[in-house]
Amino acid sequence: MKTFLISTAVIAVMSTTALAQTADGQVPGAKFITEWDLDGDGIVTVEEAASRRENIFATFDEDSNGTLDAAEYAFFDDARANAHAGEENGGMGGERKAARGFTLAFNDVDGDGSVTLEEFVSKSADWIALIDRNGDGVVTTDDFGPQG
Repeated sequence: MKTFLISTAVIAVMSTTALAQTADGQVPGAKFITEWDLDGDGIVTVEEAASRRENIFATFDEDSNGTLDAAEYAFFDDARANAHAGEENGGMGGERKAARGFTLAFNDVDGDGSVTLEEFVSKSADWIALIDRNGDGVVTTDDFGPQG
């Protein structure tokens, strides 16, 4: 069951890879919005991000002690890498920024080599700001794709 939950969480976290709009009408960032927009209004807020990040953290906190230690974070990193295997150039700007917001370096606030739940959730606003291209405090599909 834990493996299923981890796989599901990895798919949800890593589905931030939307390609540039193609002939079939894909919109950059649409998959990200689908996974992170909890109320379905097309906008990802800091609160929605914090809620989802808390759930993701719980999935990878194998011993449920409120900290992702080095081994747990390595597993998290591997899961993210596997989810992005084969992607050309790691996605567009918004997708790369979204992925950067899950790294140990981004989330380890006190620099001790592990990440607490509090650290991980507290970085939600910084993560949204990282992706938020137009600076309006939320993420929409406008924050993805090539800049015009």
